[in-house]
Amino acid sequence: MPTAALPALDRLDIAELHAVVRAGETSVGAVVDAALAEIDRRDPVLRAFIDVDREGARRSAVESDARIADGTARPLEGVTVAVKANIAVAGLHWNAGMSLRRTIVADRDAAVVETLRAAGAIILGTLNMHEAALGATTDNEWFGSARNPLDPARTPGGSSGGSGAAVAAGFCILALGTDTLGSVRIPAAYCGVYGLKPTNGALSDDGLVPLSRSLDCIGPLTRSLADLEAVWLALGGGADSPVLKRLILLDDLAGVDCQPAVLAGYEAALHTLDQLERVPLRLDELSAIRTAGFVKSAREMSRWLGDERATGAELLSKDLRWLLDYADRATADPALLAATRATIREAIGADGVLLLPTAPQVAFAQGSRAPANQADFTALANIAGLPALSLPAGFDADGMPVAVQLIGPPNSEAALIALARHIVAAMPAPLLI
Repeated sequence: MPTAALPALDRLDIAELHAVVRAGETSVGAVVDAALAEIDRRDPVLRAFIDVDREGARRSAVESDARIADGTARPLEGVTVAVKANIAVAGLHWNAGMSLRRTIVADRDAAVVETLRAAGAIILGTLNMHEAALGATTDNEWFGSARNPLDPARTPGGSSGGSGAAVAAGFCILALGTDTLGSVRIPAAYCGVYGLKPTNGALSDDGLVPLSRSLDCIGPLTRSLADLEAVWLALGGGADSPVLKRLILLDDLAGVDCQPAVLAGYEAALHTLDQLERVPLRLDELSAIRTAGFVKSAREMSRWLGDERATGAELLSKDLRWLLDYADRATADPALLAATRATIREAIGADGVLLLPTAPQVAFAQGSRAPANQADFTALANIAGLPALSLPAGFDADGMPVAVQLIGPPNSEAALIALARHIVAAMPAPLLI
């Protein structure tokens, strides 16, 4: 009887990785070598990575193979991980995509990286990002412009563009990104993968170069929901979660201009949730809400930059300086953020889930300016402090993915993953990624 073909090493999920290594069909070392070879081959174009830790990854692979052989494997044993460059990885550059921090090397792991290593994960390196996490294209003047693996002429999104690109390209099983107004979920949407923004404060931000302490969240990106669930549990996330009974729907999507394929994906996901009671939600001026969130974030960044904003101005890109200057002079009502937070939390309550498109558009041309409304939907979860999960929901006519997001009650990450699994299983086959 013929032996089943070994899955491509750059497309293994966590369960497949553990199965083929335990069966002796390959080794963690071989998987790591395949990942490094693929990075060498494709990343000169995609520019997902800033640092690659070849020696460290190979040392960790030796330990993982030994643990699997002797029966002491940990939950994420041998799982390849790459980390956004604003999250500290010991011995690697911790630059947050900034020339201003180009020489800074982390002397210890961030708390989330330490947790992943303790669970057996192998850190491949650090990932490209939009400078200082204040932007949505990952066109980085200092470290190169990241590109979308599905179409290198398009953006992977931002600010965690390297994270979305690395997972979609098969460079790693898991990437960590950060999400302040949508920076995990937008790259996930544009690159056709899954992205989770946890409840604000659910994961430690120790070792994170901040943009906005009150809005920042570290979150994972993966190619499957099973992997997302495994990573969430390994990071210390709870498996217990509220039962979601009500579907919250934003009236007329608040008038946000969405591409037809995005609306089709949203409607397809909506049709899979007929079992939930539908409850309308009215929010006006999403652009004003998003702008208020941006201004808050940029002003917080200005505070931690302090005098370096002036003394090191030549080490900040022209675009970043423009954004900070814009935030200085912009008028944004802080009360709008508090009112939005209260409205969304009251609507979702303890058992509701808000369904929205992730972004109003698919990935746009690399090098072009991001659409103004790109984060209109994603910003709501950060402002409300609630968990949100982006999942693929189909393609446009050019084969580029569209996505929807689920926003749930505090600490409902496990329930969002379960509901996303239901949506994926119930979606019409032609729409599936």
